[in-house]
Amino acid sequence: MSGSLLIVTAASGTGKTSLVSALMQDHPTLSVSVSHTTRPQRPGEVDGVNYHFVERPRFKKLIAQQDFLEYAEVFGNYYGTSRQEVDQLLMADRDVLLEIDWQGAAQVRNIYPDAVSVFILPPSLAALRERLTSRGQDTDSVIEQRLHSAVADIRHHDAFDYLIINDDFQHALQDLRHITATARLRRKPQILRHAQLLNNLLD
Repeated sequence: MSGSLLIVTAASGTGKTSLVSALMQDHPTLSVSVSHTTRPQRPGEVDGVNYHFVERPRFKKLIAQQDFLEYAEVFGNYYGTSRQEVDQLLMADRDVLLEIDWQGAAQVRNIYPDAVSVFILPPSLAALRERLTSRGQDTDSVIEQRLHSAVADIRHHDAFDYLIINDDFQHALQDLRHITATARLRRKPQILRHAQLLNNLLD
C-alpha cells in the first residue's frame, strides 16, 4: 500500500473538523474516510458525506462481521471506520485521513503501526468552553459533560506523533499541512510509489 494514513484526534469543540475541511480544499491526494455512526443526523448533514448514518442493529451486525478498522461508543452512540474503504484508498495511492477519537486511534495503530497521528489541543479550557457554548447545540449539562470528557481525552495526547495547538486557526492549519506533506514523503510509501525509479537507478 503506497498511500499514507493520517489520524487526526481532538477533544470535542477543539476545531478538528474545521481544520480537516480546510486541509481537504488544497490537498488533492488526500481522502477522508467517511465514518459510520448511530447518532441522529444533524441539520445540514448529508448521509454518505458527513457520516454513513445507520441504525444500531445494523452497526452491531457490521461489528460482528469485523467490517470496522476501529469503532467506539461515544456519548451513547457508536462510531466506526470501514476497513475495506480505507484499504481500497491506500492501495490506490490515496492518502487517507481519519477523524477519530483516541480509542479509535489506538485500534488503528495496532493494525497500521506506520500511521501518522496528530492530536489537536485547545489553547485553554476556557476557550474550549466558549467554543462549545457558541455552537448552540447542547444544553449546559451536556457542555459540562463534554468538558469533563475533553480533559479525559487530552490525557492521551502523549500517544500521538504530533501535537497542534489550535489557538490561531491559520497557524494550526499550516502545521497540519506540513505534517500531511511530510507523511507522504516517508521512506516506505516512497519506495512502493517509486519502485521502478529505484530499480532503474540501482541497475
